[in-house]
Amino acid sequence: MLDSFLNRIHQGDCINLLKQIPDNSIDMTFADPPFNLKKGYNSYKDSLALQEYLIWCESWIIEMVRITKPSGSIFLHNIPKWLTYYANFLNKIADFKHWISWDAPTMPMGKTLQPNHYGILFYAKHMKQLKFYEVRYPHKRDRKSKYLTKDYGGKKNILHPFGSLVSDVWTDIHRIKHTKYRDEHPCQLPIHLLERIILMTTDENDIVLDPFNGTGTTAIAAKKLGRQYIGFELDPNYIDITNSKLNNIKSNSKIGNIWVSSYLDKIMTIRDCDWSSLKEYFYLPENPEEIDYTPAILLSTTRSSSSNRQMPLNKKAAFEMFNS
Repeated sequence: MLDSFLNRIHQGDCINLLKQIPDNSIDMTFADPPFNLKKGYNSYKDSLALQEYLIWCESWIIEMVRITKPSGSIFLHNIPKWLTYYANFLNKIADFKHWISWDAPTMPMGKTLQPNHYGILFYAKHMKQLKFYEVRYPHKRDRKSKYLTKDYGGKKNILHPFGSLVSDVWTDIHRIKHTKYRDEHPCQLPIHLLERIILMTTDENDIVLDPFNGTGTTAIAAKKLGRQYIGFELDPNYIDITNSKLNNIKSNSKIGNIWVSSYLDKIMTIRDCDWSSLKEYFYLPENPEEIDYTPAILLSTTRSSSSNRQMPLNKKAAFEMFNS
């Protein structure tokens, strides 16, 4: 039954479609539902009475947990107001892992604190069986000087050469602000946000399901990283946009044979467990103290004539290119 759903975007009501997915069959579920804030979606109403909205949310949350494997994870993205209700639903049927705070400032709305983050609830189907990988992101640096923006004092010689482990506060991934990167959708998420989540909790060929596909961010991220995907969406126009983009996506977000997340030619997220294999593709300062002003530089790569493996060029050339 599941095979007919794989690697496709299906039109229809998410609850009806979720009920057709077998128990314990999905590795990761991610939901970014309508916020009930009167957003301008094409085919559905984003303004329900409080109890009507909450009853509807609990229905699809229960289904998401049901279909997730015992080793799988459940992610819910929304504003903090609704996540407090979602957590109440989830605490009865799953195990809390993290509340991720995604730094995404918005305009002040008057008589309140300026909203400055979205939340992502991270729950395990069963904590003791959860598949989870620590991930890293590049050290924060001044854009011009490349110096570390944080003062690590005498600890610089023990810093990881690529970057820090990701915490539960994400400030390095920004909302999509430029029109040229946006689809005709009011709540589009950046693809590398989903790539980070996927790298944390899945392996190659695992199945990722999004019951609110929108214009395909989750499906695109999954395909780029060699995962299988399932998307549900009411609006046929959003499905057309998704399929058009998916047709141009290849499963090749790799360095060598290692899956990584990148954005604008910059590596955004790697798994900590992959660093021993990845480090040969980076220029790293010989003196650990030089990390203060020398980031890990991804070497230019070329194809070996005898294989498809990417081979790093010499480190001297990479260093000179960085400092030119």
